[in-house]
Amino acid sequence: MIRKVEMERFTLISSKPFDEVVAALKGAIGHPNMAELWQATQRATTAGELEAAVQPVLGETGLMQFVEFDHGMIVRKGSEHHTSKIIRLVIGNPLIMKEMAKRVPDAGSYAPVTVLVDERADGVHISYDRMASLLAPYGDRDALSIARDLDAKVEDALRQAAA
Repeated sequence: MIRKVEMERFTLISSKPFDEVVAALKGAIGHPNMAELWQATQRATTAGELEAAVQPVLGETGLMQFVEFDHGMIVRKGSEHHTSKIIRLVIGNPLIMKEMAKRVPDAGSYAPVTVLVDERADGVHISYDRMASLLAPYGDRDALSIARDLDAKVEDALRQAAA
């Protein structure tokens, strides 16, 4: 089966320096020790225990960083793009993903989400593919509501980082 998924991309352009935008975004999200977090989530046997493992590692936005990729470092290798700055942050909240995936298992393909921060001639672009647009084709109202709430959290964090 092939399902067509139309995606909405949310993008802001900031006049702030790249490093300031990245620092502001990272400052708003949690940075858990992932090995410890995975061990704690595997030990959890109840929803309460899972929440107790996840809540303390979330940032002020209710989100955390899973991984970071420095795409700019790769682009700079052996090319004329000696100053390329592109960072991909994979962020989210396992508790939010759980609620979406209970209703639409394919949500696990999209969560946690990717935020791309890249420097261009017109400023620092901060981009995010809206979860609600990715889940819309599945037609589950509850999952869409959760996805919209996630979109709001992510987009608020991006706005604050760009401001």
